[in-house]
Amino acid sequence: MSEQSLSREHVIRTLPAVRWDEPLEECAAVTSLEQGNVLFFPHLTFHLKAEELALLDPALVDPKRKNISFDPLKNLLHGMARKESEPQVKALLERYYQHCVKLIRTLLPEYSHAVHSPMNTLRLHPIGAWRDSTSWRKDDSRLHVDAFPSRPIHGERILRIFTNINPNGESREWRVGEPFPVLVQRFMSQLKGYSALSSWLQQRLGMTKSYRTRYDHIMLRLHDAMKADIRYQEQSPQVNLTLPPGSSWVCFADQTPHAAMSGQYMLEQTFLLPLSGMKNPQNAPLSVLEKLFNRPLL
Repeated sequence: MSEQSLSREHVIRTLPAVRWDEPLEECAAVTSLEQGNVLFFPHLTFHLKAEELALLDPALVDPKRKNISFDPLKNLLHGMARKESEPQVKALLERYYQHCVKLIRTLLPEYSHAVHSPMNTLRLHPIGAWRDSTSWRKDDSRLHVDAFPSRPIHGERILRIFTNINPNGESREWRVGEPFPVLVQRFMSQLKGYSALSSWLQQRLGMTKSYRTRYDHIMLRLHDAMKADIRYQEQSPQVNLTLPPGSSWVCFADQTPHAAMSGQYMLEQTFLLPLSGMKNPQNAPLSVLEKLFNRPLL
């Protein structure tokens, strides 16, 4: 795996916060995040209660699902195999959601009134368990940027907060790739083929929850092209990131190429952010792609 022309300092921003509501003076977190960096907090821990440690059991996950997910605004939990544990899992994920809200209010205050559609997950399986039993499109150990096949987001940003809660001392290993504008140039020739009729039919048939725009189509094509290209996976500029238990990290998952290589037991919180909520919307994938394609994509 190549680290040529890509240094850790250019893609990883390490910050010293130890509390979820700790303000950091002049850290320029928003600017760094919108440039595609990963914000890494080596000491930002989400402490599990004694009774919550018993929930770190892969048997809690529905065999048909990869993770347990929770919508805190609707109080809806999905992916549970053991109904009797639902109240405890809901309480855990609600508490994590509230911690993440505090983090945004203090670290990224510009976003606090703009983020919406929160959804979080409890990830209990070791990465190798789903890597070995899924298709290459769903293999998140391959470098990719996030795109939702059935949930078009019409150019909004995918902001994600992660925390390693492994009780056994095991780190989570990530790979982080090159800047988004460079990435798009690399795969530009593979990002065409949009059909407005096909998008209309997919929505009518319930295959997508809303109309898939040209932007959403391009992002899906980019996601698939990255994962399908083994040479790119092995030889493209990238850096390794070790994420120990008790650490947290944040990135725009639609912009920052990333791959999860190993680890088990993690919490993840997702928010959507409209471009109007950004400090530098010209850095958004939508803006980058519209400039390259020289046309509106929504």
